[in-house]
Amino acid sequence: MKIGLGGLCVAATLALGAMPAQADIKVGIIVSASGPGSALGQPQIRTVAALPKEMGGEKVVYITLDDESDPTKGTQNARRLVIQEGVDILIGSSLTPVTMPILDVALESKTPVISLAAATAIVQPMDDKRHWAFKVVPNDDLMASAMLKYIAKSGVKTLGYIGVSDGYGEGYYKEVSKLAPTLGLVVTTHEVYARADTSVTGQALKVIATSPDAVFVASAGTPAVLPQQALREKGFTGKIFQTHGVATEEFIKLGGKDVEGAVFAGEAFTIAPDLPQNDPFRRATEEFISAYESANGTKPNIFGAHLWDAIALLKKAVPGALKTAKPGTPEFRAALRDELERGKDVYLNNGLSNMSATDHNGYDERTAFLIKVEGGKFRLMK
Repeated sequence: MKIGLGGLCVAATLALGAMPAQADIKVGIIVSASGPGSALGQPQIRTVAALPKEMGGEKVVYITLDDESDPTKGTQNARRLVIQEGVDILIGSSLTPVTMPILDVALESKTPVISLAAATAIVQPMDDKRHWAFKVVPNDDLMASAMLKYIAKSGVKTLGYIGVSDGYGEGYYKEVSKLAPTLGLVVTTHEVYARADTSVTGQALKVIATSPDAVFVASAGTPAVLPQQALREKGFTGKIFQTHGVATEEFIKLGGKDVEGAVFAGEAFTIAPDLPQNDPFRRATEEFISAYESANGTKPNIFGAHLWDAIALLKKAVPGALKTAKPGTPEFRAALRDELERGKDVYLNNGLSNMSATDHNGYDERTAFLIKVEGGKFRLMK
């Protein structure tokens, strides 16, 4: 699958059989395959080849576009998919700032969207736009709560903060600053940087100047390495906590010894080998890994799992929607939305999903696992 300069991936018709064209289920996928979010979007592009070829007995067509990590491009892609391609559902984007304007397109066209981004603001507070929006990545407040509770129990009293200057970082800061006082924690700083920055030394020095017991870094992918490296290089010896956005092998490879000991609350996918053999979370992860390896010949990461989980939710919703209407119709899109909202007890790489009319993320604390970088690997903290 090739990504063109305009951001268009070759539309992948992943099924066989002579079915009428109007029976095809069209899935529009928007990911950040280039630009600052490419560490998230590239694994998602590669996951497309592993996706199921049919759902509910109907052929599936996947049309994948690159938003170049740009909100304007993402919105253009979404409009193209719903107007020109007539998709039944939108999946994406990889990044919160790109996802937010896509919600407007979803509302205007009455097309359900499952975001691959993380911020709670994508699905809360519930309103007309978010009525059509769902999300597979656990909400900031869930993961921040699990992390802050652990931090408080570990004896930390003062906490520095460095985060990316977009919806992901600011979403986490909102949750951290709200939860910290309730747990006896004082947040000493609020430093930010852009995903594309090549240095955060200045921010690290400002954090160190406040003498915190520990530092919380809110970033995702390889950009999350920079603050931790800068803190260590400038002599900070305290604990450093990260978010589930760091759960990639690239984070460990790039960070090396500087990221040893980093702790975060993350998803089952990251530590599946440490779970019992019959654990349903482990089974969900093994199914994804097997399909991905068959399609690509390499191992996937958590960002690819976001797309796989979105399609898993869709696959569960399709049979019920097909009882109501045929693909390609407004009635089918509305039925898909309703079926997604009814999804219960779905074990995903990202957590145990139980959607409702007021919760389009659908996770509770069973989704949050405490994870530590130890010996160059992500390990479940016992």
